Amino acid sequence: MKRADRPVACLAALTRRSLLPADALLAAAIFLATLGPGQVLALGEPRIWLLQTALVAPVAWRRRAPLTVFCAIAAAAAVQWAADVQLPADATLLVALYTVAAHSPWRRTLVAALSLEAGVLLAAARWAPPGQFPFTAAALTAMSAAALTMGLWMRVRRAYITSLERDREQQARLAVAEERARMTRDMHDIVTHNLSVMVALADSAAYVRHHAPEQAAAAMEQIADTGRQALEDMRRSLSAGDPSQPGEQAGAPLHPAPGIAQLGPLADRMRAAGLPIRLQVAGDPEAIPAAAQLTIYRLAQEALTNTLRHAPGATAEVRVRLTPQRADVEVTDDGHPGRGLAGMRERVAAYDGTLHAGPVSGGGWRVAASLDLAAKGAV
Repeated sequence: MKRADRPVACLAALTRRSLLPADALLAAAIFLATLGPGQVLALGEPRIWLLQTALVAPVAWRRRAPLTVFCAIAAAAAVQWAADVQLPADATLLVALYTVAAHSPWRRTLVAALSLEAGVLLAAARWAPPGQFPFTAAALTAMSAAALTMGLWMRVRRAYITSLERDREQQARLAVAEERARMTRDMHDIVTHNLSVMVALADSAAYVRHHAPEQAAAAMEQIADTGRQALEDMRRSLSAGDPSQPGEQAGAPLHPAPGIAQLGPLADRMRAAGLPIRLQVAGDPEAIPAAAQLTIYRLAQEALTNTLRHAPGATAEVRVRLTPQRADVEVTDDGHPGRGLAGMRERVAAYDGTLHAGPVSGGGWRVAASLDLAAKGAV
C-alpha cells in the first residue's frame, strides 16, 4: 500500500468499526452550521429548537438504519412545513437521501426519492417568492437529484470494490492451488525417478556383490549420490521462493533448478541403473527460459523413469530440438511403459504445447512434446 493511501485506509477502517461516533460528529457539525443563517438563534423559541433537533439528530444513526432515519427527518420536515417555519437544517433531507441511495435496495431508494420530490414541491409552493415557483422547484429538485446520484454512485463503487476483493481472493486461492499442484508434480517426479534409480542400483549391487565387489561398491556410491540429489531436489521444490526455509538459513544454498544441462547427468544415472540411453540436444539452451528448461527436464525424466520401471531391458533415446520460439522433446524406447501421462500433459499445457504418446510401429513407445515458448503466459 502506498504511503499516501494509508491515512485514507486507516480512516475507512475506523469508520467501519465505529459508525455512530462518525455520524454523530456529522450531525453536530450540521446542527452548529445551520444555527446562524436561519431563525433558530434569532427567534430562540423552544419549538424552533425542537424542530432543529428533530431535523438533525437522526443523522447520527443514518448508516445503521438509512430508511428509518430518512422517514424520521421527513416527518420532522412535514411538521416544520405545517408550522410554516423555514429552517436551513432541511439540508439533512439531502444527507438522508444520499445515505438511502448508497446503502438501501433500489425500491427503498425510489420511495425515498419520490417522497423527497413531493416535499420539494410542497416547500416550493409555500416558500418560493412570488412568480418563482418553477425556478425554486427546479433548483431544489436538482439538489435532490445530485444527492441521489452521489448515493447511487457510491453504492456502485462499493459493489465494484467488493467484486475486486472477491476476485483478488479467488486469484489468491487459485495461485495457492496452482502452487500446490506444481509442488505435487515435482515431488512425484523427484520421488518416483530417484527411488526407481535407487532400487535398480540396489538390485544391481545385490546381484554382483559376490563376484564383482568393486561394481557393487560403485553402485552403492551411486545410490548415495542419487539419494542426496533427491533430498536437494525436494528441498528446492519445497522452499522455492521462501527464504525462511531451514536449509537456506543453515547455510546450505540451493543449486539452480535442473534444466537442459542436467540431461547429461540424468542419462548417466539412468545408464548406471541399467537403462541404455542415447541423448541428442540440438540448439542453444541459453536461449530457453529457466522454467521451460525445467519442464523439458521433467518430461524427459518422467518418460525415462517410466521406461526404467515398466520396460526392463529396453533402450531409450532422448532428442531435444531448441529454437527461441519452440522446444521439441522426444523420448522413444523399445519397451511399452505408457505411464505418467497426466503430469506430462499438465506441464505441456502451461506452454500451449502438444503432447503425443503411444506405441511405435515395430515395437516400443514414443513420447513427444512441443512447447510454444512464444505463447502468452509462457515463462
